[in-house]
Amino acid sequence: MTNHDEAATVRPLTLAWVSRHLKVGERIVRTEALHGGLSAEMRKLTIGTRSGGTRDLVLRTFVNVEHAEDWLDREACALSLLPGTGVPAPGLVAVDPTAAHCEYPSLLMTHLAGRTVLDDDGLERRVPLLARQLVAIHALRPAERPREYVTLTTADTVVVPKGADAAAWAAAIDVIRRPPPPYEGRFLHRDFQPGNVLFDVPPSRPADARITGVVDWAATSWGPADLDVAHCSVNLALLHGPAWGLRFPEAYEEAGGVLAADASERLYWLVRDGLASSEEVQVVARTWRGAGRTELTMRAVEERLDAYVTALMDAPG
Repeated sequence: MTNHDEAATVRPLTLAWVSRHLKVGERIVRTEALHGGLSAEMRKLTIGTRSGGTRDLVLRTFVNVEHAEDWLDREACALSLLPGTGVPAPGLVAVDPTAAHCEYPSLLMTHLAGRTVLDDDGLERRVPLLARQLVAIHALRPAERPREYVTLTTADTVVVPKGADAAAWAAAIDVIRRPPPPYEGRFLHRDFQPGNVLFDVPPSRPADARITGVVDWAATSWGPADLDVAHCSVNLALLHGPAWGLRFPEAYEEAGGVLAADASERLYWLVRDGLASSEEVQVVARTWRGAGRTELTMRAVEERLDAYVTALMDAPG
């Protein structure tokens, strides 16, 4: 077995566990670290088959992460119900949420073709694709609903960026002091954003880009469609500029999605997830720089977040 880099090394107990879930005559011939995840170690495992060919699996490992058992249980449940729905997601191979067999809680799944695309080129084509994919996710009606959504941010934990528009942020914080508005529940991905969507973009025909997969289902929840839309919106705003965050709810509705009818209710969810990003700016900026967006310093991301929140509070209605 060869490693692409040191970070790709699979720990001994986990390696034995993975091997027990391979087909007869198969073996791991190569491991490669996958970068870009915020909370988990991700590795691609190339499996040599009996026929002399290869196939790929992905190993997801949570190392000293709180709530790892819950996250892996939810991801395993989601991956079990998604086959046959038309939503492109990995297939579940095995899960060890309590680290009964592995060094740390782990999940083994099939590997999907495609790659994340975080650059600005072609964004006008990808945003409608993202919107249509999210509408399809929200249309799912599982026999057993996942756990109700959770929002950890409170008015007291928001981190106001240095130099931010103080009046706009104070008004935004007041918005999330209110009780959540009523909503019609939907199946939520809960971390749907460009970093968790895989694309096939033909170099010679970028207009023919298509989504090949949606990954990271560990936060699957039941809640308002507006919350998933808000999460993707703020990520688009930080990655590509506030205008794209403001555009995404429109794209979602154009794709057939239904958001809260009242403007104040829409604002609540957009602001709530926008302010949640204030607590993660450093981690998010570091992850995106590692994925090639080297210009996205913490300060640059803070400035975009401030501009986005200010635009939300200045929007008519």
